[in-house]
Amino acid sequence: MGPMRLEEVRNSDAASFGTPLDGVRILAAEQMQALPYGTQLLARLGADVVKVEHPTEGESGRGALPAMIDATGRSNGATFLRNNLNKRSVGLDLKKPEGKELFLRLCRDGGFDVVAENFKAGTMDRLGLGYADVAKVNPRIIYLSISGFGNTPTPYDGWPAYAPVVEAMSGIYEYKRPPGGPPIPAPAGALGDIGTSVFGVIGVLAALRHRDATGEGQWVDVAMLDSMVAMTDLVTNFWSMGLRDQRANLIMDGFEASDGWFILQVGREHQFAKLAELVGCPEWVSDERFATRAGWVEHLDDVIRPAIAKWAGGMTKLEACAALSDAGLAAGPCFTAPEVIADEHVASHRMLVELERTDSEVSGISDPVLIPGNPVKMSKVADGPDTPPPTVGEHTDEVLRADLGLDDAELARLREAGVIS
Repeated sequence: MGPMRLEEVRNSDAASFGTPLDGVRILAAEQMQALPYGTQLLARLGADVVKVEHPTEGESGRGALPAMIDATGRSNGATFLRNNLNKRSVGLDLKKPEGKELFLRLCRDGGFDVVAENFKAGTMDRLGLGYADVAKVNPRIIYLSISGFGNTPTPYDGWPAYAPVVEAMSGIYEYKRPPGGPPIPAPAGALGDIGTSVFGVIGVLAALRHRDATGEGQWVDVAMLDSMVAMTDLVTNFWSMGLRDQRANLIMDGFEASDGWFILQVGREHQFAKLAELVGCPEWVSDERFATRAGWVEHLDDVIRPAIAKWAGGMTKLEACAALSDAGLAAGPCFTAPEVIADEHVASHRMLVELERTDSEVSGISDPVLIPGNPVKMSKVADGPDTPPPTVGEHTDEVLRADLGLDDAELARLREAGVIS
């Protein structure tokens, strides 16, 4: 058992029920990951997502590294590949007057429910494509904006932001910074992007429900920094409750087994007693040094860690975690990438899907590109199939013909003028 192919389906018996977002259409002027991850999730739930990109350059995520050459000869970065399944691409230059007009016509006549964008705050307003502009032509539109610092007053107005920037400003880097060392950027991948994107999805779904009830569209404005303050809540919450250093009063650390590391969390007295018994140190329960949780932390390295290391030294990290779990303690092995790929849980939950390489002869890489699957499992919704990320402007003619009624001559004229691709 391993990663699933794009065309495979999990829970196929549910296909007859359709998908929860059947009929919902999203026009997304998006780039990188903070929005594309969310629109990909919405597409996996059934929405028709039309991605608007520059007609020749495409969106900036295509320029990321590592990359794969697609069938058209264009390089597509990993950031793009893993965030754009199940979408269609329209190549449209929004800086050209005709490009702007086509975008507004799609908002008015294309039957779109949602417009989504994640440019720097104010960019779409300057293009004449902000919420007020779109709402004039379609008052029922739901307009999602994702940006570093939002569209309401902020001292950081105009600052560009990537995930590590807002993660740092949330306080989590300083909270987790090793004593005497520099902060460690991106400790959980693109938390600032994916976390924000998920909040954007929640906002869109809530706004759709609100429109069902009221008939009104609205602007959903999600700031990456706001999202990170929400997700790194322990930083400010613990400080407000009197914890003035970064050490919480619990055992939450990495320990070594014969083949690598595992993580263990012990935060309650009954759990500490179980740990003491398991590792052969039942006397800890009556030891005055461990009478408080603060004592667990104080003596972690000189007493507790050596005892756990001795106990786990003859086991693999998976065996150690299984034993801890059997004792009612929460622990997990620190997997490498190959171990995650081979993990039975990951495979059975279809959490990795394979995108076939289109450049194996050039790159010398035969392994497929692995893209995270959909973590939202629903009993009456089939999981998959997925379609590959689109090439730049792959669906331009298809969308503009169907939604705006443009004929071949008009499409050719717009293409010649560089408005579309």
